[in-house]
Amino acid sequence: MGCCSARCMLVLLCCLQLITTLERQVFDFLGFQWAPIMINFIHIIVVILGLFGAIQYRPRYVILYLLWMLLWLSWNVFVCCLYLDLGGLSKESDILSLRLSPHRSWWKENGPNCQSELLPSTDWQNPGNPQLTTVLSCWLEYQYIEVLHGITQLFISLPAFVYACYVVSLFSNEVDTFDTINEYHSPSKPPHFFH
Repeated sequence: MGCCSARCMLVLLCCLQLITTLERQVFDFLGFQWAPIMINFIHIIVVILGLFGAIQYRPRYVILYLLWMLLWLSWNVFVCCLYLDLGGLSKESDILSLRLSPHRSWWKENGPNCQSELLPSTDWQNPGNPQLTTVLSCWLEYQYIEVLHGITQLFISLPAFVYACYVVSLFSNEVDTFDTINEYHSPSKPPHFFH
Protein backbone atom coordinates (compact mmCIF):
# COMPACT_ATOMS: atom_id res chain seq x y z
CA MET A 1 0.00 0.00 0.00
CA GLY A 2 1.20 3.47 -0.84
CA CYS A 3 1.68 6.21 1.73
CA CYS A 4 -1.56 7.93 0.63
CA SER A 5 -3.66 4.83 1.05
CA ALA A 6 -6.89 4.70 3.02
CA ARG A 7 -5.15 2.82 5.81
CA CYS A 8 -2.47 5.52 6.16
CA MET A 9 -5.15 8.24 6.13
CA LEU A 10 -7.05 6.41 8.86
CA VAL A 11 -3.87 6.19 10.95
CA LEU A 12 -3.25 9.92 10.44
CA LEU A 13 -6.83 10.82 11.39
CA CYS A 14 -6.65 8.60 14.48
CA CYS A 15 -3.47 10.38 15.55
CA LEU A 16 -5.17 13.76 15.05
CA GLN A 17 -8.12 12.54 17.10
CA LEU A 18 -5.80 11.46 19.91
CA ILE A 19 -4.04 14.84 19.99
CA THR A 20 -7.23 16.91 19.95
CA THR A 21 -9.01 14.67 22.46
CA LEU A 22 -6.08 14.79 24.88
CA GLU A 23 -6.13 18.59 24.66
CA ARG A 24 -9.86 18.62 25.28
CA GLN A 25 -9.45 16.18 28.18
CA VAL A 26 -7.02 18.52 29.95
CA PHE A 27 -9.45 21.44 29.88
CA ASP A 28 -12.38 19.25 30.91
CA PHE A 29 -10.33 18.13 33.93
CA LEU A 30 -9.61 21.75 34.79
CA GLY A 31 -13.34 22.51 34.66
CA PHE A 32 -14.39 19.38 36.58
CA GLN A 33 -16.73 18.34 33.79
CA TRP A 34 -17.12 14.67 34.63
CA ALA A 35 -19.29 13.45 31.76
CA PRO A 36 -16.89 14.73 29.07
CA ILE A 37 -13.93 13.38 31.05
CA MET A 38 -15.36 9.86 31.03
CA ILE A 39 -16.45 9.98 27.38
CA ASN A 40 -13.11 11.45 26.27
CA PHE A 41 -11.32 8.67 28.16
CA ILE A 42 -13.38 5.97 26.43
CA HIS A 43 -12.76 7.73 23.11
CA ILE A 44 -9.01 7.71 23.66
CA ILE A 45 -9.05 3.95 24.37
CA VAL A 46 -11.21 3.16 21.34
CA VAL A 47 -9.10 5.35 19.03
CA ILE A 48 -5.98 3.52 20.21
CA LEU A 49 -7.72 0.21 19.43
CA GLY A 50 -8.76 1.53 16.01
CA LEU A 51 -5.21 2.68 15.37
CA PHE A 52 -3.91 -0.74 16.35
CA GLY A 53 -6.52 -2.39 14.12
CA ALA A 54 -5.55 -0.25 11.13
CA ILE A 55 -1.84 -0.87 11.59
CA GLN A 56 -2.09 -4.61 12.35
CA TYR A 57 -4.88 -5.45 9.85
CA ARG A 58 -7.40 -6.30 12.57
CA PRO A 59 -10.85 -5.59 11.12
CA ARG A 60 -12.68 -6.28 14.40
CA TYR A 61 -10.89 -3.41 16.12
CA VAL A 62 -11.67 -1.11 13.23
CA ILE A 63 -15.34 -2.18 13.38
CA LEU A 64 -15.37 -1.40 17.11
CA TYR A 65 -13.88 1.99 16.24
CA LEU A 66 -16.61 2.50 13.61
CA LEU A 67 -19.40 1.74 16.06
CA TRP A 68 -17.90 4.06 18.64
CA MET A 69 -17.55 6.82 16.03
CA LEU A 70 -21.33 6.89 15.66
CA LEU A 71 -21.66 7.56 19.39
CA TRP A 72 -18.77 10.05 19.33
CA LEU A 73 -20.33 12.03 16.50
CA SER A 74 -23.64 12.12 18.38
CA TRP A 75 -21.89 13.25 21.57
CA ASN A 76 -20.17 16.14 19.80
CA VAL A 77 -23.42 17.26 18.18
CA PHE A 78 -25.03 17.16 21.65
CA VAL A 79 -22.21 19.25 23.16
CA CYS A 80 -22.50 21.82 20.37
CA CYS A 81 -26.28 22.04 20.84
CA LEU A 82 -25.85 22.33 24.62
CA TYR A 83 -23.44 25.26 24.41
CA LEU A 84 -25.51 27.00 21.74
CA ASP A 85 -28.72 26.52 23.79
CA LEU A 86 -30.42 24.60 20.99
CA GLY A 87 -33.18 22.03 21.37
CA GLY A 88 -34.21 23.01 24.90
CA LEU A 89 -30.67 22.55 26.25
CA SER A 90 -28.94 25.19 28.35
CA LYS A 91 -25.25 25.87 28.77
CA GLU A 92 -25.97 26.98 32.36
CA SER A 93 -27.17 23.50 33.37
CA ASP A 94 -24.92 21.17 35.31
CA ILE A 95 -25.42 18.18 33.02
CA LEU A 96 -21.76 17.94 32.05
CA SER A 97 -20.57 17.95 35.67
CA LEU A 98 -23.11 15.18 36.39
CA ARG A 99 -24.64 17.42 39.08
CA LEU A 100 -21.68 16.50 41.32
CA SER A 101 -20.09 19.93 41.41
CA PRO A 102 -21.06 23.47 40.49
CA HIS A 103 -18.15 23.79 38.08
CA ARG A 104 -18.55 24.87 34.50
CA SER A 105 -16.30 25.09 31.50
CA TRP A 106 -12.76 26.13 32.34
CA TRP A 107 -12.92 28.56 29.44
CA LYS A 108 -15.68 30.58 31.15
CA GLU A 109 -13.19 32.44 33.34
CA ASN A 110 -9.95 31.67 31.53
CA GLY A 111 -10.78 32.30 27.91
CA PRO A 112 -8.52 34.14 25.51
CA ASN A 113 -7.91 37.72 26.63
CA CYS A 114 -10.49 37.54 29.46
CA GLN A 115 -10.32 40.48 31.84
CA SER A 116 -12.53 40.80 34.87
CA GLU A 117 -13.79 44.23 35.79
CA LEU A 118 -15.50 45.24 39.01
CA LEU A 119 -18.40 47.55 38.27
CA PRO A 120 -20.99 49.03 40.62
CA SER A 121 -24.32 47.29 40.28
CA THR A 122 -27.28 49.22 39.04
CA ASP A 123 -29.63 48.19 41.82
CA TRP A 124 -32.37 50.82 41.77
CA GLN A 125 -33.83 49.64 45.09
CA ASN A 126 -30.73 50.43 47.16
CA PRO A 127 -28.81 53.34 45.55
CA GLY A 128 -27.04 54.27 48.81
CA ASN A 129 -25.17 50.95 49.08
CA PRO A 130 -23.70 50.07 45.68
CA GLN A 131 -22.52 46.50 45.29
CA LEU A 132 -19.72 45.47 43.01
CA THR A 133 -20.35 42.97 40.25
CA THR A 134 -17.75 41.12 38.23
CA VAL A 135 -18.00 41.43 34.50
CA LEU A 136 -15.80 39.34 32.24
CA SER A 137 -14.88 40.77 28.88
CA CYS A 138 -13.41 38.10 26.65
CA TRP A 139 -12.17 38.10 23.12
CA LEU A 140 -14.15 34.91 22.46
CA GLU A 141 -16.91 33.68 24.76
CA TYR A 142 -16.47 30.28 26.38
CA GLN A 143 -19.46 28.62 24.71
CA TYR A 144 -17.98 29.34 21.27
CA ILE A 145 -14.65 27.81 22.31
CA GLU A 146 -16.47 24.65 23.44
CA VAL A 147 -18.44 24.59 20.18
CA LEU A 148 -15.16 24.96 18.24
CA HIS A 149 -13.80 21.93 20.11
CA GLY A 150 -16.90 19.95 19.14
CA ILE A 151 -16.78 21.08 15.51
CA THR A 152 -13.08 20.20 15.31
CA GLN A 153 -13.90 16.70 16.51
CA LEU A 154 -16.70 16.45 13.95
CA PHE A 155 -14.43 17.57 11.09
CA ILE A 156 -11.83 14.96 12.04
CA SER A 157 -14.32 12.19 12.89
CA LEU A 158 -16.47 12.31 9.75
CA PRO A 159 -13.61 11.55 7.33
CA ALA A 160 -12.20 9.05 9.83
CA PHE A 161 -15.55 7.24 9.80
CA VAL A 162 -15.55 7.12 5.97
CA TYR A 163 -11.95 5.90 5.82
CA ALA A 164 -12.63 3.29 8.51
CA CYS A 165 -15.58 1.94 6.49
CA TYR A 166 -13.36 1.72 3.42
CA VAL A 167 -10.53 0.06 5.36
CA VAL A 168 -12.92 -2.55 6.78
CA SER A 169 -14.16 -3.32 3.27
CA LEU A 170 -10.54 -3.61 2.05
CA PHE A 171 -9.62 -5.91 4.92
CA SER A 172 -12.64 -8.12 4.29
CA ASN A 173 -11.78 -8.31 0.56
CA GLU A 174 -8.19 -9.24 1.39
CA VAL A 175 -9.36 -11.93 3.84
CA ASP A 176 -11.74 -13.36 1.22
CA THR A 177 -8.95 -13.46 -1.37
CA PHE A 178 -6.57 -15.04 1.13
CA ASP A 179 -9.13 -17.70 2.09
CA THR A 180 -9.77 -18.49 -1.58
CA ILE A 181 -6.04 -18.94 -2.19
CA ASN A 182 -5.74 -21.20 0.87
CA GLU A 183 -8.54 -23.42 -0.37
CA TYR A 184 -6.58 -24.24 -3.53
CA HIS A 185 -3.17 -24.57 -1.91
CA SER A 186 -4.00 -26.06 1.45
CA PRO A 187 -1.29 -28.47 2.65
CA SER A 188 -3.83 -30.54 4.54
CA LYS A 189 -5.66 -31.56 1.35
CA PRO A 190 -3.86 -33.96 -0.93
CA PRO A 191 -3.78 -33.11 -4.62
CA HIS A 192 -6.38 -34.81 -6.79
CA PHE A 193 -3.84 -36.81 -8.81
CA PHE A 194 -2.86 -38.92 -5.75
CA HIS A 195 -6.31 -40.51 -5.46
